[in-house]
Amino acid sequence: MGKKTVLVTGASGGIGEACVRALSDTYTVLAHANHGTEKVQALCRELCDLGRDVHAVRADLSRSGEVREMAEEILSLYHGLYGMVHCAGIAHTGLLMDMTDEEWDRVLSTNLSSAFYLCRAFLPEMIRRQSGAIVLISSMWGVAGASCEAAYSASKAGLIGLGKALSREYGLSGIRVNCVTPGVIDTAMMASYTEADRTELAETASLGRIGTPEEVAGICRFLLGEEASFITGQVIGVDGGFL
Repeated sequence: MGKKTVLVTGASGGIGEACVRALSDTYTVLAHANHGTEKVQALCRELCDLGRDVHAVRADLSRSGEVREMAEEILSLYHGLYGMVHCAGIAHTGLLMDMTDEEWDRVLSTNLSSAFYLCRAFLPEMIRRQSGAIVLISSMWGVAGASCEAAYSASKAGLIGLGKALSREYGLSGIRVNCVTPGVIDTAMMASYTEADRTELAETASLGRIGTPEEVAGICRFLLGEEASFITGQVIGVDGGFL
């Protein structure tokens, strides 16, 4: 029997790339990107040279039609999808009253509607197979809320609600759905932070440091695997004790 196939969205980002690397020794991995496709293609070539089965896919996940087309191609070429780690997302910083409709819609459609489009596209095949595992990457701000990140916080809180609801809807179909809520993680999104900012953020965590993408990828790998076969509907923090 061949390897199970999993999709990692947002593979051009730090957490997405770490998930691709962590999963590629066990699964056939489809590494998704919309922007940053050259980076993902280079990642795929690197891992394929190591004997891993990794392939790049592309779609604008905020557009339901593109998600549907990507899903149809994946299901046709790989004869099913066992699991998904949905990492794709964007942030927006600023006061809520200064946000435009377009900015609000962009954050919600990229972070939350995308998960709806993806799950709607892949769940029917998982239901037929009576097997599947979905991990939605939320954020600690989806639990606690963040000042000047209202849209981001709302979208990430929405992922938690969606994950819990889907775990109940499809548990009897053998499908597990869980959420992971990373804290402050050392990714490219922190490139603009000063050393003083990073120190201050690290001090907000009980462990007194910033997390790594690999630490988030580790829990995602666990949640996809058989070791987590009785875990669904959970919100698991990887935040160094911030919450």
